[in-house]
Formats: sequence, C-alpha cells, structure tokens
Amino acid sequence: MSTCCIHPSILSADFVNLQSELDRIATADAVHVDVMDNSFVPNLTLGLPIVKRIQAVSPVPLDVHLMIDDADRWAPQYAEAGAASVTFHAEAAQAPIRLARELRSAGAKAGMALRPATAVEPYLDMLGELDMVLIMTVEPGFGGQSFLESTLPKIRRTAEAVRGANLPVAIQVDGGITEETIVRAAEAGATVFVAGSSVYGTDDPAGAIAALRQAAS
Repeated sequence: MSTCCIHPSILSADFVNLQSELDRIATADAVHVDVMDNSFVPNLTLGLPIVKRIQAVSPVPLDVHLMIDDADRWAPQYAEAGAASVTFHAEAAQAPIRLARELRSAGAKAGMALRPATAVEPYLDMLGELDMVLIMTVEPGFGGQSFLESTLPKIRRTAEAVRGANLPVAIQVDGGITEETIVRAAEAGATVFVAGSSVYGTDDPAGAIAALRQAAS
C-alpha cells in the first residue's frame, strides 16, 4: 500500500452523469461509494444494482462504505459484486469477525467503520481480521460537513495499535477532508483519505487529488 491513498467520494458527484464523474477521478487510488439505507443514517443513496454498474465502468477500484443496518446480511453481496474493499459499521454488525472473514473469502478487503463517538478499544483485538479501519471524522449520513477535531486522538490510538501489532491495516478517515485537515489526519496516522466536495467541488478534480496527496505526504 502506498503511504497515502486518495478516495474521492461520489456522494459529492453529479448522480445523473456518474460515468463521466468517475472518469474525472481516474487519477485517484479508488472511488469511495457510500451506500445508505435511511435507517442506520438519515439519508438514502444507492444500492447494489447501481454499485454493480459503477463497478462495470469505473476506471479505479471501488471502496464501498455501507452505512446500513443488517450489515451481516448485505455486505458480502457487495464483495461478490466485485468491490475491491467493503467497509461495514461496527455498530451495525452482529458478528464482525465472521463478516470480515466472509468479505475476504469473497475476494474483497474487509473494512470496519466507527462513528465519531464509538470507541476503537473494544475492536483492537480483531485488527488482524481487518484490512482497514475507517474512523469517521463527521457524523455519517451527509457530505459537506466540517472535520471533527475530536476524532484525532482516536486516529492516533488506532495507528499506535496497528503499529504495535505490526499489521498491514490501513487507517481511513472520511468527512471534512480538505488540504488543511488532511495534514492533521495524516500526522495522527491516517493513510487513506476520503474526500468529497474538496475534489468534486472543484473544476479540476485531478488537480485537487494531486494537491491532497501532496498535503498528506
């Protein structure tokens, strides 16, 4: 894994022109695809049929973030659809270790996400079952929110645990990532950065991706 990966979020893209919007971020490391069910979070985005179509046309791998209830039932289907990485929420999984193993056996990297107020400590013993931990740096549900500085200590603790266990686990942050906040997140130990409006809100997404990479490194 490279030291810094940029995953633009299509939550900030033009949903009517998704294929061309995907082509605009061809220089990214992956595309972050937010799946929301209007139950786990108060927003409704897209589901499995659309993710399958995105998978078919995307120039970069899919990093699927499931903000949905009953992750144990649904997450493996996104892995089977070809997503490179599938992230479920710890708060929505009944059997997170079993689910992570199912995702890996289906050919995807297994990620686990934590809301800003969810402690990471109860999950540190299962780091070896995961490829990525996603520390939400805003409340999940809507794009365009401001970065929560209060999540930085949790990023640091997670990074220390990953280093201490000598595991190749990526630490992803999602929410309010700009050229300014990415520096603080990277200093705290984050390695994968989800950026929505700071990429898609510009006239030059490729330039924005390059600038974020530069800032993080």
